[in-house]
Amino acid sequence: MRIKVKVSIINNSGVPVMGPGPLDLLAKVKEHSSISQAAKGMNLSYVKALNMLNRLEKSLGHKLFLRRRGGNDRGGTELTPFAEYYLDHYSNLEKRVTEFANAEFQSFLKEIESRGEDSRN
Repeated sequence: MRIKVKVSIINNSGVPVMGPGPLDLLAKVKEHSSISQAAKGMNLSYVKALNMLNRLEKSLGHKLFLRRRGGNDRGGTELTPFAEYYLDHYSNLEKRVTEFANAEFQSFLKEIESRGEDSRN
């Protein structure tokens, strides 16, 4: 058995602003230098992707993107240094929370296993 942990950040209104979806979307924007291409890669509409990213940007209070207009040839979207930092550190947070949860779950399994052995005696 194993435990599955989903790390999400919600704003003060209870609306999710960061989790697996926005994390993947940010990573794809970084990879493609395009919100449109990132959205396509995740089977999201451009509007939905943009709303997710705008909500995250507003909640964090920091600019996440440097946008260049100009169409397919010259346009694009790059992550700001803050967004790069946030992406890396959120991924590290997710890893640490998962490791902690796994360790706690292993302790839980040992505890219930020992209780099971006590009841057999």
